[in-house]
Amino acid sequence: MDNKYHEKLIVSSSPHMVTKTDTSKIMGTVLIALLPAFAVGIYQFGFRVVTLTAVFVASCVLFEYLYNKIAKKPQTVGDLSAVLTGVLLAFNCPSSLPYEIAIVGSFAAIVVIKQLFGGIGQNLVNPAVTARVFMFIAFATPMTSWPTPRGGHATGAVVDATTSATPLGVLSHGSFADVYNDGFTKMDLFLGNVGGCIGEVSALAILIGGLFLIWKKVISPIIPVTFIATVFVLGLIWGGFDGALFHILAGGLMLGAFFCATDYVTSPTLPLGKVIFGIGCGLFTMLIRIFASYPEGVSFAILLMNILTPYIDKICEKRMYKLPKKAKEGEK
Repeated sequence: MDNKYHEKLIVSSSPHMVTKTDTSKIMGTVLIALLPAFAVGIYQFGFRVVTLTAVFVASCVLFEYLYNKIAKKPQTVGDLSAVLTGVLLAFNCPSSLPYEIAIVGSFAAIVVIKQLFGGIGQNLVNPAVTARVFMFIAFATPMTSWPTPRGGHATGAVVDATTSATPLGVLSHGSFADVYNDGFTKMDLFLGNVGGCIGEVSALAILIGGLFLIWKKVISPIIPVTFIATVFVLGLIWGGFDGALFHILAGGLMLGAFFCATDYVTSPTLPLGKVIFGIGCGLFTMLIRIFASYPEGVSFAILLMNILTPYIDKICEKRMYKLPKKAKEGEK
């Protein structure tokens, strides 16, 4: 056989097909899927959820517009990627976050993490997740001050000055018994009657949005399923069934699994790679939750796996596209 058939195969990132679906339609569909979580956030934490989300979105869009203008690049604000980044950033923050910190976080996400690496499709890590980690480290106190939810056990009213502990925060200083003794129930975790970030408190709302994205074939179920399953198994080992259920429903796991870890640009393209990515996210999440000083590990886990994605892709591409044994023997 001619050696030209044994030349090195170069596999590039998807998509390779021309369809009616474009970036703006995909981003728009994801924004629609986030509406249930947004509605729960407004109900639990009040109208400031709307204004804070608006500040994040407006800042992200403005920074993207200005950067493209200054760099003399084609405008990309119409693809809605900056809008989605702003919404996801807001969803990963408490509703009491000062507006000026939201603007700083938006600058980090759009200019530093996204545009300086070449813009959409070129960024190494997820802009919203990485900016959230940056804000968490740089502004620890405002990023961990949780307004009491309207449906929470501590109060029946929404008051910005009133803060409450999150279930993961209680667990980090005690046990599962302390979590449930503090008034939290599994139904609170499922519905969203707990303190936390705007868009992560209701597992039910996020699940509805995630299943909608899978139904519309916007995302593959592989990463969310392997991510959540890994957390469940490790939670079962460390805390029994109650522990496994708690770790799935609490914190940002559901939001991260369905809406952040599935980012097209920063997650693997092949099925095997997605499995490895999901397992890695779940493993790092649980290691941080159980052994580290931070009560939550979802954002850190996704960021770490984003960095490893090029290597995962490389390994999986070699495994999937390697030459058959007979063809290798023919070369000798």
